[in-house]
Amino acid sequence: MPKILRIIILTIVSLTFAASAAVCDEFTKDDLKQWNAQFMSSVKEGEKLFHSSLGRNTVSCDMCHPNAANTHPETYPKFQKQLGKVITLGDMINWCIINPLEGDKLDLDDPKMIALEAYITYERRGVKLAPGKH
Repeated sequence: MPKILRIIILTIVSLTFAASAAVCDEFTKDDLKQWNAQFMSSVKEGEKLFHSSLGRNTVSCDMCHPNAANTHPETYPKFQKQLGKVITLGDMINWCIINPLEGDKLDLDDPKMIALEAYITYERRGVKLAPGKH
């Protein structure tokens, strides 16, 4: 294939991808409103779960972490001594559910896990990200 033809094809492909990427990033005020409503619904569900028993005893997350205090989602992923490895916030939530709450592990894509992460992260909104920090 002649060099000029390769350049033309690459240019067309590049422009096509650039144009499609620009279109994909467009959203309306209605989109933002809908997405925020869904997010806040998840936050509210997470708050309910955080203040309820997720295990087989009467312990709830808020007994150790009132209003998600001292959860520091902005520091994950990080090395966590209890598990002896680098983990995500979801892994830490599961450790708490299994151990202090004596409950069953949640899948990381479980709506309850997503809601808990949404609530915990929402409570720390505005805090600078600091992955790995202790």
